[in-house]
Amino acid sequence: MSEEIVAVSALTEQNGKTYSVTHKDDVIKIMTKARDAFSLWEALTVEQRVKKLVKLEAIIQAEMDAIVEVIMAATGKVKTEVLLGEIYPVLTTLRFYQNNAAVILDAEPVTTPAILFPKSTAQIARRPFGVVAVISPWNFPFQLTLIPILTALITGNSVIFKMSELSLPVGDLLIDLLSRSALPENLVQQVIGFAETGQQLIASRPDMVFFTGSLAAGRAVMASAAQHPIPVVLELGGKDAMVVFADANQTRVVNAALYGAFSNSGQVCVSVERCYVEASYYQDFIRQLTEAVLKLKVGHGSSGDLGGLTTLKQFAVIEAHYNDALAKGAKASGALKLEGRYLHPIVLWDVTHDMNIMREETFGPVLPVMKFTSVSEVIELANDTDFGLNASVWSQDIAKAERVAKHLKVGSWAINDVIKNIGHSGLPFGGVKNSGFGRYHGAEGLRSFTYTVAGLTSRSTYESEPNWFPYSDQRYIEMRAFFDVMFGNEFLFLRIKRNWRALQAFKHYSSLNLGQHWHNFKIQFFNKSLRH
Repeated sequence: MSEEIVAVSALTEQNGKTYSVTHKDDVIKIMTKARDAFSLWEALTVEQRVKKLVKLEAIIQAEMDAIVEVIMAATGKVKTEVLLGEIYPVLTTLRFYQNNAAVILDAEPVTTPAILFPKSTAQIARRPFGVVAVISPWNFPFQLTLIPILTALITGNSVIFKMSELSLPVGDLLIDLLSRSALPENLVQQVIGFAETGQQLIASRPDMVFFTGSLAAGRAVMASAAQHPIPVVLELGGKDAMVVFADANQTRVVNAALYGAFSNSGQVCVSVERCYVEASYYQDFIRQLTEAVLKLKVGHGSSGDLGGLTTLKQFAVIEAHYNDALAKGAKASGALKLEGRYLHPIVLWDVTHDMNIMREETFGPVLPVMKFTSVSEVIELANDTDFGLNASVWSQDIAKAERVAKHLKVGSWAINDVIKNIGHSGLPFGGVKNSGFGRYHGAEGLRSFTYTVAGLTSRSTYESEPNWFPYSDQRYIEMRAFFDVMFGNEFLFLRIKRNWRALQAFKHYSSLNLGQHWHNFKIQFFNKSLRH
């Protein structure tokens, strides 16, 4: 009897569609189909692929409200959050690649030394890996699945994706949207299940794995992929710092802290999970922030700011971090208040780095605030973490803010803005340390779904080259002379002069034009000497 998963609405708690878990034998069959589809898709040009995929823009625009409803039910988000956090990133990424993908993926000529490689040209070309496995999380199931799918497809790969078991209706939505783009049959397929199904997908030996999720799950994915081996991009969690100097625009920075910490109820890998405020502004910031938090609206009313927790399992982590902080001396803007799936936002202050909430990913609407007294101290505090995804620095002194940002050990940073920098379609996104490795978005992200092929074309008509056999003691002397001229440290003219006799061994390689090179070198040398 096959295992089943019942979709549950994060809004109503009502059961929805029942899904059968993909059997491991079927995963292998799906992989075979994906390889067949890849052979057809790879043969198209980048422009032809993009032309098919950009049809999604019009479909999403036309059916936006219905798409929003599906994502809301799967995640518990408020509808504006769905637009900004799920749909906008997809549309802007698709538009960026529509305008730039062909140029980004075009073969690149590489400058070739004429003396060492006479009559030769070189290039770097990019080719798709083949079948890409995309394994996505529950917090942004639409954009964190569809963007890597689109990136993989534009570069010529086929895709097998696995949604979180909490997000399966969004998987249906994606299959439906992509089916209307006239893609080859089986180019994009889905497997359904829990972590074991993800392991089976990797065991079926795709050509690349793109994973977004927790550190623990990322380690498991990497260990499985290493058995084959398969290249992996890991987009993992964060513990992002917000550094606030006393000269920051106070109204803006408070509003930014609210959004950065509490958008999507804090269930964002780049949420502000640590806030450091300069000592002279610290007390006023706490007062302003706690007053502002009280004005946030929780729920799905006509003006709701925070939706529900996608999974109540996360509340156990949030509660443990909150209680640990209070036990170690932190102060709170209030008690944890959970109503159904709705968790009201909390500010903590007087926190320290021995509290779990400053060390571990919370992934909920709780913002800890700590004061600092100097630039060097706040850089040390911000870097005192196992994570390194994103950060923001706040000051009206832009030069100072950028100096601080450039010392932060993160994959991306923003000055006087928060989270939104991740939505810049031209910038690559990814982390360092335990936040993962590899990039997507932007040119670098597109190229991540390809491997490079280096090519050298020689047009020489000679039957032999100077570096070919036979070798002898005399050939060693001649090559040493050549090395001295090419890489020595003395004046070029002196190097040529003392090696001239040995260099005559190469004169019959007229394609090298050694005599002409040396003549030109001498003229340049004497002209330079006369000028000085």
